[in-house]
Amino acid sequence: MHDLIIIGAGPAGLTAGLYAGRSRLHAALFEKMNIGGQIISSPSIDNFPGFPEGIATQELIGHIKKQVDDVQVPILLEEVLEITPALEPAVHHYKVKTQEKIYEARAVIIATGAYPKKIGVEGESGLLGRGVSYCGTCDAPLFKNKDVVAVGGGDRAIEEAIYLAGYAKKVTLVHRRQEFRASKILEEKARANHKINFMLDSVVEQINGHNKVDSVRVRNVKTAQVSELPCEGVFIFIGIKPNTDFVRNFLEMNEQGFIITQPDLKSSRPGIFACGDCLEKGLYQVVCACGEGAQAADSAYKYLLTHRV
Repeated sequence: MHDLIIIGAGPAGLTAGLYAGRSRLHAALFEKMNIGGQIISSPSIDNFPGFPEGIATQELIGHIKKQVDDVQVPILLEEVLEITPALEPAVHHYKVKTQEKIYEARAVIIATGAYPKKIGVEGESGLLGRGVSYCGTCDAPLFKNKDVVAVGGGDRAIEEAIYLAGYAKKVTLVHRRQEFRASKILEEKARANHKINFMLDSVVEQINGHNKVDSVRVRNVKTAQVSELPCEGVFIFIGIKPNTDFVRNFLEMNEQGFIITQPDLKSSRPGIFACGDCLEKGLYQVVCACGEGAQAADSAYKYLLTHRV
């Protein structure tokens, strides 16, 4: 029986593990893929507090993992398949099923993150981290005075295009429709920015380059005309999908599958908390995920103080 099981070893889950260990909870972390989560695909982080020159992503994650190791919270490379309540009168605890075995815990933190939706074209996966990005706030400084392409038509796509324009020489926003889903005020701000060009009724069909992006092939969906657009970066903003399918019928979620929580990050079930990118929010950044991981661990600790058997 664990006091706390944390599912997901990205920045949110690792920070939750650190705070759980410092609170002397008998805790364990579970991760199905790579320690560090989605951010590992970015080579460096330039906006994490305390590192004015930036820091390699692997190095930052390595530092946080060492802190987790130092407080003796183990990280188990097992995929969690299901969480179910342990049916015992007057006792709230949960069974956590992995591919290997079933664990039990009095409290659970879900920090399984989300993954960006892909456009699914040739070159997208192969050039990830070499010009292809899903986060302008993370990677814009790498493209100072360069031509980049942004893909999408929602609020985030417009916001990120405006942010990119603060660094890039030119931003070409490609959107498959004539109308944007984004708010009108954001659209007006983007159209007023002389660095942002628009290619509407268009889709990116291919991302070209060998060791780095050098162009994209764009097709107009109305005329079928194909053009080659030189660029050094492609930023894709067509949405993200949370990794929450394994608790879809267990916890309250919104239509997109993001877990709904209270301000203390408590979910719809007692003793289960959530943090990181599996929550819907306005800013998806490592520093935000770390803060939420700390909050979730503190909330779990306070919950366990009053529910310990």
